[in-house]
Amino acid sequence: MIQEKGAGPVRADYHVHTSFSDDSETLMEEAVLHAIAVGLDEICFTEHIDYGVKTDLNCDCEKYVEEVRRCQALYGDKIAIRLGMEFGMQTHTVRQFRDTFYRYPFDFIILSCHQVDNQEFWTYEFQEGKTQDEYNRRYYEEILHVVQQYDDYSVLGHLDMICRYDKAGIYPLEKVKDLIAEILSHVISRGKGIEVNTSCYRYKLPDLTPARDILRLYRQLGGEIITIGSDAHTIPWIGWETVQTQEELKKLGFENIYTFENMKPVGHKLV
Repeated sequence: MIQEKGAGPVRADYHVHTSFSDDSETLMEEAVLHAIAVGLDEICFTEHIDYGVKTDLNCDCEKYVEEVRRCQALYGDKIAIRLGMEFGMQTHTVRQFRDTFYRYPFDFIILSCHQVDNQEFWTYEFQEGKTQDEYNRRYYEEILHVVQQYDDYSVLGHLDMICRYDKAGIYPLEKVKDLIAEILSHVISRGKGIEVNTSCYRYKLPDLTPARDILRLYRQLGGEIITIGSDAHTIPWIGWETVQTQEELKKLGFENIYTFENMKPVGHKLV
């Protein structure tokens, strides 16, 4: 499954949002120009689709593909520009995402969990009325059920994102390690990967996203495919701490970082 090209180090940001996402006003061409200016070799745009909670706020895929192709034609000799998407998936929306995936020539898909039962995390609607144990386990259970049903993705996005929206404080990994290990084992068995989301630096979180212990577990289970993405919604964060994150991965024993083309992973030695 892994496509090795003996490639050298690469600086790549594989999680970037523009005005095609409802929560960003960044113009794609400006994002590309900034990526070139800060020395990125690759950028992958990953606009939001969250069926179930968004209707007219989801990415206009037709116009999005047109703009990616226009930027590729203008700047493809300076930077690799990939067509990606972030699928904010729930178990009851799997069919809709399957239909969308087969309509467009994606290079890369992030599979994320932003809501459960159409309840958002960032508004704390999902957590309300539940104990810390209940909402943490329910979050990982939903991810597990989704990956068991759906296979057209590249990596899991910000796997422990629920930590960002936990008013009760840091939840012990050991209490959900069984679920996380089952998720990771399934992901690995299907030739998929996970991302390191550098928004952890932006939000001043105490650990990486996902946490180093989750990354160690992923490696112990045989996981190899990892992408780095800033989750940038504004220009200054594009490419943020990509080199530092590669150094962190090297400390954890990883050897490669991955990029994608036509949904196929390509390994690059860490810096």
